[in-house]
Amino acid sequence: MSGPIIAVRTGLYIDGAWRAASDGAGIEVLDPASEEVIASVASASIEDGLAAVDAAHRALPAWAATAPRRRAEILRKAFELMTERAEDFAKLMSQENGKALKDARSEAAYAAEFFRWYSEEAVRNISEISTNPGGTNRILVLQQPVGVSILVTPWNFPAAMATRKIGPALAAGCTVILKPASETPLTALAIASLLEEAGVPSGVVNVIPSHRSSKVVGAIINDSRVRKLSFTGSTQVGSVLLREAANTIVNCSMELGGNAPFIVFDDADVDEAVKGAMIAKMRNGGEACTAANRFYVQDGIADAFTKKFTAAMQAMRVGPGLEEGVDLGPLINKTAQNDMMAFVDDAAKKGAKIATGGRRPDRKGFFFQPTLLTDVPDDANVLNDEIFGPIAPVQRFSSTDEAITKANGTPYGLISYIFTRDLAKGLDVAEQIESGMVGLNRGVVSDPAAPFGGVKQSGIGREGAHEGMLEFLEKKYISVDW
Repeated sequence: MSGPIIAVRTGLYIDGAWRAASDGAGIEVLDPASEEVIASVASASIEDGLAAVDAAHRALPAWAATAPRRRAEILRKAFELMTERAEDFAKLMSQENGKALKDARSEAAYAAEFFRWYSEEAVRNISEISTNPGGTNRILVLQQPVGVSILVTPWNFPAAMATRKIGPALAAGCTVILKPASETPLTALAIASLLEEAGVPSGVVNVIPSHRSSKVVGAIINDSRVRKLSFTGSTQVGSVLLREAANTIVNCSMELGGNAPFIVFDDADVDEAVKGAMIAKMRNGGEACTAANRFYVQDGIADAFTKKFTAAMQAMRVGPGLEEGVDLGPLINKTAQNDMMAFVDDAAKKGAKIATGGRRPDRKGFFFQPTLLTDVPDDANVLNDEIFGPIAPVQRFSSTDEAITKANGTPYGLISYIFTRDLAKGLDVAEQIESGMVGLNRGVVSDPAAPFGGVKQSGIGREGAHEGMLEFLEKKYISVDW
């Protein structure tokens, strides 16, 4: 076992203390670039999960009553600490996730920003007062913390997905139990240590990695003291959790899968469109719910765009994420690598052409070449399933209506991308596309100050912006006559 690149506590973090799992179980964390074990982390049992609920429930009254300014100062301190240690967090994420160091550095800065943003939002929980239409009484509307919250995060952005949930929850006055992905628990545990140092009281934040996710999370959701579930992950798992949450009518926020269309119109700047495509597709190695999944390019520009897009993909340097200058690190695990090969094989059998890539490099680690497919038929799996890897399937289209129809031909609706020099057309198409977010002449939209979320089977609720804190607040109406 080579060990994590920085010192990380590897126990469960419950009620301000580090402990082993109640049954001694552990999770082996792999470096996807070397396939070697880098750490063994405690794996929470149902008993441990309920102990975390106990701690969060006990801590809730005092934390909810803590002055907003005090909560804000703690979050601000967390931002400062994470910013100071951004390089350590970046290297840790590269090691346990595999992502290129440049992507990890961007994530570390992005993740810290949620603590700063919600340190500012914590003091902006504004109530309302009005006179009823008949003039007989006042309508007073308060916003109170929803309560104990279970936060379930994925492996692809191990820092940002944690801070994007912890930040608003703490700002609102909620206490939390974070269940990070089994593939990347080290980053979450490092964040727990950081929050403790920033002054978060015992029991307010609890972190419980577990390879028994469904059983542990299911038990927590079915505990009547838990009033909020915030989940980021696949639509399939989200659907299961929604059914579980129905048992006790738990308030749910769901950030689920995507199948993002990337539309390039004839009048687009080809170089800018390719630049945007590389960001939208290859940021984080394509392992992102916001990754461009389907490229629709208008006939008049298709050849030029595809040629330059292929060249940009071929120019990427593939290697271990921790090496400087690497553009594309390994995928998260062997299953993901096999999935990429299956996508390429299926598309090729159905008539698609491989413009570049399409294979596993001959090296250790879960690597896959940057891949671009052309002439992809409608029934290819790569157009209908979320890819979550470095494959870009390209189709041509003729009319704007055809592009919109293709873009909307999916049960998902997280994000879409549009490239055109005609702003009026771009905004018109953006309004017609069924997605919660649109990148218009931009290959990335994520911003702590913007509401992040999807429609259809891509989710419920929003993260980021003021809306992110509202997800952890409930309105109380008081009818009063004075």
